[in-house]
Amino acid sequence: MVDAGGGRWSRRRVLGGGALLAGGAALGAAGMSQGAWLADRHLPVSGGPASATVGNRRQEVGAGGLQVVWHVPTTDRLVALTFDDGPLPRWTPTVLDTLDRYGVSATFFLVGQRVRRHGELIRGRLARHEVGNHSWRHRDLARLAAAEVHDDLRRSHEAIAEVAGVPPRLARPPYGHVGGGVLHAAVRLDYRVVLWSLQMVEGGYPDDPAGHARRIVADVVPGTILLAHDGGSENRQVALRGLGAMINGLRDRGYTFVTVSQLLGRATGG
Repeated sequence: MVDAGGGRWSRRRVLGGGALLAGGAALGAAGMSQGAWLADRHLPVSGGPASATVGNRRQEVGAGGLQVVWHVPTTDRLVALTFDDGPLPRWTPTVLDTLDRYGVSATFFLVGQRVRRHGELIRGRLARHEVGNHSWRHRDLARLAAAEVHDDLRRSHEAIAEVAGVPPRLARPPYGHVGGGVLHAAVRLDYRVVLWSLQMVEGGYPDDPAGHARRIVADVVPGTILLAHDGGSENRQVALRGLGAMINGLRDRGYTFVTVSQLLGRATGG
């Protein structure tokens, strides 16, 4: 293969820098070597990481369309409480007990590998709740090829359906990273991709569950999708300890807790 200057391309030359795309556009970006760009490969290379294609042949695209949701437009005082990363023994039973005590419905985005390992924590306890797919083992799916993402989500889908008794129809990629492979796999599996518009994080309230709850109550608006976790780091206990106060505070403001799908069913406009 000959370059524009008459020299021959080689793997060593490309990795060493100076490679050009068709039309003369330089590979890479300011501050990143050409070798690092090619090694990282998180740009939309056909069929590879971040690509929403699997090449030039006919693709499996399910229904052919995809909805990605951060927030649901509604004038009703509705909020969808969602939990990521479970099930885990230290956190999930506490969350489910609290939701049962207050009669609150939520959506749980489950990690398939953890469902296989800790399915007894949720089996028979999800009647008022909804389940979603949060990947097989919480890898960053945006860094994987489309086929790998599909295999990951399909494996998790099967584990969740077996334990929960219903197949998930929603997906939330770990870290909220929506790469092209995630989009392609979600279409094939007929999912809606659900992100969030407000997150329960401790920030300035590392030892103040009540203060953290007040902050959440003040920030919720109709149609909020609220992200929480029933797994992960120690400081998430702050949010969980304030969960009851947050529920009461939002109910005092006239809010009703619904699952994500229930919230989507109450969307208004457009």
